[in-house]
Amino acid sequence: LGEVKGQVSLQDGTVALGSAYNNWAVSLPYLNRPELKKIGMNLTKVFEYCAKEGGQAELAKIIPLADVALEMAINHIPCPVDAQKVRIPTIWKGDLNSELGKQMLNCDPNGEVALMVTKIIMDKQAGEIAIGRLFSGTVKKGMTLYVSGMPAPQRVQTVALMVGADRTPIEECKAGNIVAVTGLKDAIAGSTVSTLKDMEPFEKMAHYSEPVITKAIEAKSMADLPKLVEVLRVIAKADPSLSIEINNETGEHLMSGMGELHLEITEYRIVNEQGVDIISSPPIVVYQESVKGPNPNEFEGKSPNKHNKFYFIVEPLEEGVKEAIRKGDIDTEAKIKDPKELAKILVDCGMDVDQAKGVVAFKNNNVLIDCTKGIQYLHETMELVKQAFEEAMMRGPLANEKVAGLKVKLMDAKLHEDIIHRGPAQIIPAVRDGIYGAMCQAGRILLEPMQKVFISVPPDYMGGAVNLINQRRGTILEMGQDGADSTVTAICPVADMFGFSSDIRGSTQGRAIWSIENAGFEKLVPDLQKKVVTEIRTRKGLNPEPYDDKYYSGL
Repeated sequence: LGEVKGQVSLQDGTVALGSAYNNWAVSLPYLNRPELKKIGMNLTKVFEYCAKEGGQAELAKIIPLADVALEMAINHIPCPVDAQKVRIPTIWKGDLNSELGKQMLNCDPNGEVALMVTKIIMDKQAGEIAIGRLFSGTVKKGMTLYVSGMPAPQRVQTVALMVGADRTPIEECKAGNIVAVTGLKDAIAGSTVSTLKDMEPFEKMAHYSEPVITKAIEAKSMADLPKLVEVLRVIAKADPSLSIEINNETGEHLMSGMGELHLEITEYRIVNEQGVDIISSPPIVVYQESVKGPNPNEFEGKSPNKHNKFYFIVEPLEEGVKEAIRKGDIDTEAKIKDPKELAKILVDCGMDVDQAKGVVAFKNNNVLIDCTKGIQYLHETMELVKQAFEEAMMRGPLANEKVAGLKVKLMDAKLHEDIIHRGPAQIIPAVRDGIYGAMCQAGRILLEPMQKVFISVPPDYMGGAVNLINQRRGTILEMGQDGADSTVTAICPVADMFGFSSDIRGSTQGRAIWSIENAGFEKLVPDLQKKVVTEIRTRKGLNPEPYDDKYYSGL
């Protein structure tokens, strides 16, 4: 944006070097200050300071990080009036020539309110605070605003400006500012807030990593249970990569995150920031369910009263569609507003044209397609069909884990003419069992989460690092050299990564530098499928042996 225009360099001051830990930084334009020239400060001297004892503490006084960063912000970050002309077309897919589009492009304080919430924080006095960038309009104390996806407006209780970690209360805030608002109880990170009820929302905030580890947590004291429930609700809103569920069988709160460290940080925040003492279980790996291929024949799901029948075929979803969902190009959480536009995107991703036209619902990265023609009463029953589909995708038939990457095709249906005989108690079990039975015939499989591991280590200790990867069912992707150190990149199952930190220190005498990133889900090796399924089902209090298709057909 502005002067930067995608290119950065040391020469123009868009890049600074320094240490946040030691609180110093340097940019070339900053070195041109008269007081620094007077003492002969240059990059060579900066390196000399770094090399001597206590030198970095001296640098923090001579070239403080805050001063250098502030100068960069002043000189190179464009003002909102200029920035929004570039930013709005990128983050908002609505009509730029509409009144609202023009107001946001021009950062108009007199236009409709268009606020993108980027963060939710919890304050002991104020409660939930929604923080975000105001692209147009003016937010005033007492006004009513709509949160995207919510039917009723919500009243703004307080308005404040964020100055670092401090909030400065004000009566109103104009476009171009970062504003902190209380009263928007339904807002989450990524919400669009407006004076317009049906404003086209801003582009969804993408979170490419899915939860791979779960812990069960409970309050140490029963008196803290209501507070824990509220704290978890707010934390889940503030961190979209965190998933919170309540186990209805045990009453435990299940907290799923992107790794051990992610959950440890969240636990720390619950205890130290919110003051709720908790007990947590050992970490549990989050698996997913899918199928090997399509089931050979349509599977019939019957309602308990035998008056309604649904016929399903399931198969793996196209990789292109899964990737589009992962990137956020397809919004699986919002209602389908434009079927033609959605069909075009799906066809571009590799889906058959007729199937793309029949998509009626998404759940996670699973798709429900209506392939039927002229079925009487199906239209008025479709909402129940969607509800059953969503339930089935949340708990699969193999291990009661979430289903992923599945295409569910409704091929045919026979419905009773009397609405009394096709209510929720009849339709939902029929659809759910039909999907489960089709998955059984298609060949159910378990998917396990994987992590990519990056290790840099002196050559003498490379053998220990490689052996450790091999012991954990890891696959070496790449080996190389980075200066004097050897490097290895590998992919390992999350289930075998517990305790890796201490083991890598032990096998390399603490000389290894390593990091990990989540690498999606892969099919669990056949030798472990039965063992892991049995362990999961036993842990959940289910029959150790999963049911087959005959069970779901009622035979």
